[in-house]
Amino acid sequence: MSVLRIAFAVGTAAIGIGAAAPAAAQFFMKSHDFSDAPNTGTESDIGLVLPGATADEQRAALVWNMRAALNVAALQCQFEPTLLSVGNYNALLTDHKDELKSAFDTLNKYFQRTNKGARAGQNALDQFSTRTYSTYATVAAQYGFCQTTASIGRDAIFAPRGGFVDLVVARTRELRNSLTPYGEQQFPRYIGRDYATYPMLDDKCWNKKGEWQDRKCGEMTWQPIATALRRG
Repeated sequence: MSVLRIAFAVGTAAIGIGAAAPAAAQFFMKSHDFSDAPNTGTESDIGLVLPGATADEQRAALVWNMRAALNVAALQCQFEPTLLSVGNYNALLTDHKDELKSAFDTLNKYFQRTNKGARAGQNALDQFSTRTYSTYATVAAQYGFCQTTASIGRDAIFAPRGGFVDLVVARTRELRNSLTPYGEQQFPRYIGRDYATYPMLDDKCWNKKGEWQDRKCGEMTWQPIATALRRG
């Protein structure tokens, strides 16, 4: 095989590897793992509770929750273009428009059924939508939320039409978990409990030379000063 053909083969293989694992925004050396078990929509910690909702209505609420989250991400995560938050969300609206419309229609019927009058039902639906959106507004957990929604948005555009709800069921709990802030996981740094406390400053615990009195107050337990006293 000629040198040119070898170089071409190596270059082609490298392109193939790159295509198989596209680069994504990475804010930490190792991000927190937010993955969790699938959910059904009946859990009280996933979204707003819909009293008396049927199984189909609960799944519709899940779908609408995910849509809201990806919508918020499209607005909130534009600071990192490689997340593709806007493009993925727009693709979602096109690829899964039938499922999204079905979810909205199901929710609309639920609120019409559980409220007296069309106007009351519409107001309840509007409140549900507004409150759902507000639950995904985050600042402290922005990195984790943006990374997670980017991953879900990418999977959504590859999900077959009619299969978006399956993705929602599998990853909604992971999405909610991402609203809890976490930092670097590879090299975590913590403020130890001892460093967050302070030593006893009672006069009886110190002599005139500023030395700690074990007999009166016991062994010094505040780490920085205890270490300094031992060294001194």
